[in-house]
Amino acid sequence: MTRTSGAQAQHPPATASGDRLAVIASHLSHSWLGTPAHMAGEKEAALAAEPVDGPTIVEKSIGKEIPSQVVYEDQKVLAFRDISPQAPIHIIIIPKVKDGLSRLLKAEERHVEVLGNLLYAAKVVAKQEGLGDGFRIVINDGPEGCQSVYHLHVHLLGGRQMNWPPG
Repeated sequence: MTRTSGAQAQHPPATASGDRLAVIASHLSHSWLGTPAHMAGEKEAALAAEPVDGPTIVEKSIGKEIPSQVVYEDQKVLAFRDISPQAPIHIIIIPKVKDGLSRLLKAEERHVEVLGNLLYAAKVVAKQEGLGDGFRIVINDGPEGCQSVYHLHVHLLGGRQMNWPPG
């Protein structure tokens, strides 16, 4: 991907399964905050993504194989700053054990505790980050929900006025 004048970005199409990782990696390593091209990149990454049998980028973060700026960690949850923030504060909150939770639609009754842990961790991190005036929690689910990493995770967004409807 390259940045062009006028804050426009051109994204290569994901035409083959081999291109999926390149699109997702490029999506995760660049930031075009709030531009229409950025949103197109989000959609491209989500449409190119597929559930994988091996470790996801999120699981590599848990295993400290990929560096991340951790802001909260307990026995069940890890929270770190998003490398492509969509708000002044953008934290990713993940369960440390995937347990079949590639997406929210896969949740079963046995996952109730981990889902609660994610939301409670979001509250703790929001307070820690000084978001007493409000914040947004987002869970992207599936291609049409713009999910690009298939390990359930929560986005905590704050530090600015949110708009409605969210897009």
